[in-house]
Amino acid sequence: MADHGTPHFQNDAGVQVIEVGSREFMCIGARPPFDHPHIFIDMGGENEAVCSYCSTLYRFNPALKAGACLPKECAWEAAA
Repeated sequence: MADHGTPHFQNDAGVQVIEVGSREFMCIGARPPFDHPHIFIDMGGENEAVCSYCSTLYRFNPALKAGACLPKECAWEAAA
């Protein structure tokens, strides 16, 4: 996975659950400059994980492509 990078997700909207298509990702809390330290989350074999910093609940959705999420607005990419 070294050639793809790690997906990053944010929760500016304050949604209760973000569905993700990856079991390994980073939670940044909100969009910069209001982000929290970027937390690496590895769900392992579980289908849900909670960010230990902002308490956002992430739920694995196998129907989504790797790096995708619902709501779509919760995906974040750093400016190049």
